[in-house]
Amino acid sequence: MKEASNSSPYRRHRDDDVEAGNNAYVHEEDHKETTCSPFDIYRTKDASVDRLKKWRQAALVLNASRRFRYTLDLKKEEEKRETIRKIRAHAQVIRAAYLFKDGAKRQKETSKRAAPSQSDTPDQVKTAAPGQYDIDQEKLASMTREHDFEALQHLGGVKALAQILKTDIDKGIPGDEEDLLKRKNSFGSNTYPRKKGRGFWSFVWDACRDTTLIILMVAAAASLALGIKSEGIKEGWYDGGSIALAVLIVITVTAISDYKQSLQFQSLNEEKQNIHLEVVRGGRRVEVSIFEIVVGDVIPLKIGCQVPADGILISSQSLSVDESSLTGEVKPVTKDLKSPFLMSGCKVADGYGNMMVASVGINTEWGLLMASISEDNGEETPLQVRLNGVATFIGIVGLSVAVLVLIVLIVRYFTGHTTNPDGSVQFIAGKTKFSKSIDGVIKIFTVAVTIVVVAVPEGLPLAVTLTLAYSMRKMMADKALVRRLSACETMGSATTICSDKTGTLTLNQMTVVEAFISLKKMDPPDNKSLLPPTLTSLLVEGIAQNTTGSVFVSEGPANVEISGSPTEKAILQWGVNIGMDFEGIRKATSILHAFPFNSEKKRGGVALKLSDDTEVHVHWKGAAEIVLASCTRYINEDDLLVPMDEDKSEVFRTAIEDMASRSLRCVAIAYRPENFENIPHVEEELSTWQIPDDDLVLLAIVGLKDPCRPGVREAVRLCTNAGVKVRMVTGDNIQTARAIALECGILESDADTTAPNVIEGKDFRALSDEEKLEVAEKISVMGRSSPNDKLLLVRALRKRGHVVGVTGDGTNDAPALNEADIGLSMGIQGTEVAKESSDIIILDDNFASVVKVVRWGRSVYANIQKFIQFQLTVNAAALVINVVAAVSSGDVPLNAVQLLWVNLIMDTLGALALATEPPTDHLMHRPPVGRREPLITNIMWRNLLIQAAYQVSVLLVLNFQGENILNLKHDNPGHAKKLKNTLIFNAFVICQIFNEVNARKPDEMNVFKGVTKNRLFMLIVGLTIVLQVIIIFFLGKFFSIVRLSWKLWLVSVAIGFVSWPLAIVGKMIPVPETPFSDHLSRLFKSICPRKKKNTNVVPPPAENH
Repeated sequence: MKEASNSSPYRRHRDDDVEAGNNAYVHEEDHKETTCSPFDIYRTKDASVDRLKKWRQAALVLNASRRFRYTLDLKKEEEKRETIRKIRAHAQVIRAAYLFKDGAKRQKETSKRAAPSQSDTPDQVKTAAPGQYDIDQEKLASMTREHDFEALQHLGGVKALAQILKTDIDKGIPGDEEDLLKRKNSFGSNTYPRKKGRGFWSFVWDACRDTTLIILMVAAAASLALGIKSEGIKEGWYDGGSIALAVLIVITVTAISDYKQSLQFQSLNEEKQNIHLEVVRGGRRVEVSIFEIVVGDVIPLKIGCQVPADGILISSQSLSVDESSLTGEVKPVTKDLKSPFLMSGCKVADGYGNMMVASVGINTEWGLLMASISEDNGEETPLQVRLNGVATFIGIVGLSVAVLVLIVLIVRYFTGHTTNPDGSVQFIAGKTKFSKSIDGVIKIFTVAVTIVVVAVPEGLPLAVTLTLAYSMRKMMADKALVRRLSACETMGSATTICSDKTGTLTLNQMTVVEAFISLKKMDPPDNKSLLPPTLTSLLVEGIAQNTTGSVFVSEGPANVEISGSPTEKAILQWGVNIGMDFEGIRKATSILHAFPFNSEKKRGGVALKLSDDTEVHVHWKGAAEIVLASCTRYINEDDLLVPMDEDKSEVFRTAIEDMASRSLRCVAIAYRPENFENIPHVEEELSTWQIPDDDLVLLAIVGLKDPCRPGVREAVRLCTNAGVKVRMVTGDNIQTARAIALECGILESDADTTAPNVIEGKDFRALSDEEKLEVAEKISVMGRSSPNDKLLLVRALRKRGHVVGVTGDGTNDAPALNEADIGLSMGIQGTEVAKESSDIIILDDNFASVVKVVRWGRSVYANIQKFIQFQLTVNAAALVINVVAAVSSGDVPLNAVQLLWVNLIMDTLGALALATEPPTDHLMHRPPVGRREPLITNIMWRNLLIQAAYQVSVLLVLNFQGENILNLKHDNPGHAKKLKNTLIFNAFVICQIFNEVNARKPDEMNVFKGVTKNRLFMLIVGLTIVLQVIIIFFLGKFFSIVRLSWKLWLVSVAIGFVSWPLAIVGKMIPVPETPFSDHLSRLFKSICPRKKKNTNVVPPPAENH
């Protein structure tokens, strides 16, 4: 069960997964993580549940349902696993019952039963209405789900069932609209009922569950009741009512923002599930969505495919399927005509074949599983976890400050040091009414709670989700589909990208441009008149049968349609050009056994039985130099078999090197005759028979041209300038790889084409672990590499401290994709196995799209840093102003309602404005962001401290000397105080608007660059200004403020405006390279040294202590 050779290649990587801790190999960074704080999770791929629980428990959270909404729901995940366990148990019972029944059947020596007629199978066949199908959907679903081979035999086998379902096993269903509709009506569609997305009101409810908002609502209700009782309903409801209204506005805006994010994630999840695959309809292969599959469809299967519905095998070659998603069994299960049932959701581990769909959607085991579990696409991202740590630290500071303010204000109030605007004392022991004193305490308590609301940056971790949702939506337009949230931000830290050549750096549009046959070059390559007849016959026979592609000949003008991989299509087209009759050859010969193309051996072969049943032809096709090494003969221009001596072999090798040096992919086609008596005749022996791969006859060597993608050289240059090294890892000939690398700019000149810059996979594989680490750093091109070589390279680079991105499209690339920090699969040529193992799918297979992903990854990190700088400036200024004012005068200039408005600007609107900044070219002119670098850089500390110090200084001067500065001594004391506080409030909000613009470019002088391109930013800034004007002019009662004259408006704007030139001056101040957080850490360690546990060290003698 756990044998590596027998287990599925794309499940094998889970057994040696670093994060799972099941291997002796442990990456240095991952090892360090175990000793860090709960918030230091730098790689969230397969992070253990215990680690996820730890950071949740350590976080200071006001609203858990909102804070953890887009993280993995650990409770739901456990429920999901339990459901999967039950369904797997059911699948295992079915398998056991089937094996038991099959064993009993073999023991009985009963005569073979003929295919039954409709009349003697009433239990299996249902008489249907004219034009419908002669089988009941429930019986069909039951047969496939229960793997009832006896029932299938009772119907007459797969061919008879195909007739009942009106399917041609070669040409498929007709596929017209009427036929598809009829099948959907009779057997259902390939969808399953999904739980509806959460409605708007559920997000409102989540927003209401914020602890501080609940406390404020209770305080507002108490204040409302006391106010109405003491002052009457006309005047008494303002204090409590204004707080309640402010809380409701905060809840509404928060819910709208969260709901919009939810819709974005929902649409992205639907896109992820919409797999496209090929089906045979009307004799041709067409690509359809998995949701459009119907019963009766004929589906070609090849390695890496997902089985899209329950089905029955029509034909196969060496087909094995990984059923672990349903049964939990890791070992692939061989499928043949004796075990023909295929289950939806499983993956093809090896071989190829054709299946007929028998059950779809909810009638399949997979459909039941999908319908019974609630999909939880939540996932922690490293940045999200780290921001929770930052939010927790800031929250603790804010909570401490709030408690301090509460104590100071309560003490001042009850000792008679708190006065009204007219100078009268608010509380006099024995004289002040109880209700009035309670009202005073509630107001103080409300201010303290509001400080907590502002101080605890609840929106900080949620800003990650916001910017990721925005980035993921925009990345779709840039041809990148994000499967794992963390990959978005991790890509910004990538230091190296290991890229495939074919289809990623090249166009994957292959054509045969050169052919070397019978020791000479054919010019043109498809001139069939130059080919001897026997050689031509053998060549087209091998091309037609040793392929997973197909040729469809229609009646139209463009009468040949070719499908398959780009390499297969190119060779099939060449075969057609030299006179290949695809259908004729397929009918004249039959495949006895096949060895599907293997990325390890770089070749694939078939054994064909000829029509005379006396001879077998074995055909091989693959990497030219590998196939050539197995050839001992060739066919010359006189159509004669000639031994291949060393000189002749050297001529062919020279031809291969010449083609490869001109960046052609070289493929050799060979065959060998085999006597029919030497072939196993028993099916069990034939299934394990090794097709002979020696003593071959070389038929042809063809060179396939696959041009470089336009713009790929510029994309590679961008990566290099950004500090990201691009390495080519390809299975192609080393000469071809070198030529393409020079063309793409991965290698700059011929001087770079020496070892170890350019290396073959086998040479790298042969190195010791220490040598691999040393050489990996220097590798730019690896040719003739196997998927395991790619995995070894990724591991070595990660051990060297690199953040590695890897592209892959094949099933065997899955381990490397999973091992890498960012796995990038190809959307067009990638198998479903590769896509499921990857973090991001590159929809157009273009390397330029990979570079765009790097830009977006850096943009995510940069946007979060902008938001942190902005939010911490507001936090620091608001806290210091209120604390200093409270301690010194017993009053706070910013009341509860005003602080809630500031919180709205800071959290929701600020996040929307700054977290949705599009990426700029400036991001690609700086080195990658280290995953262990502090979130708050020295530049950010400088910026926020300068701005916060300025705001605090100006506003505290206004608080203590405002009445003198504004010449309000002769005004009514109450009005003068309100006017002063209104100016402080207005100036504070205006400062945040100006500072929001500053935060756009923390390290650039021109903060206005590109501001008009971000319409959302402009809209939010404009909306904030409009709302502030409305508040000052029309909502004075609610905010406890008065209207300001145009002169005081100018004063407010002038105070805010100063932050712009101040920011420019501040950016001229140099900052040290050592992070400020490191200085704090050292200071903390010197004050509170931690004792290190070391069981290996013998303690010193007592007298030395």
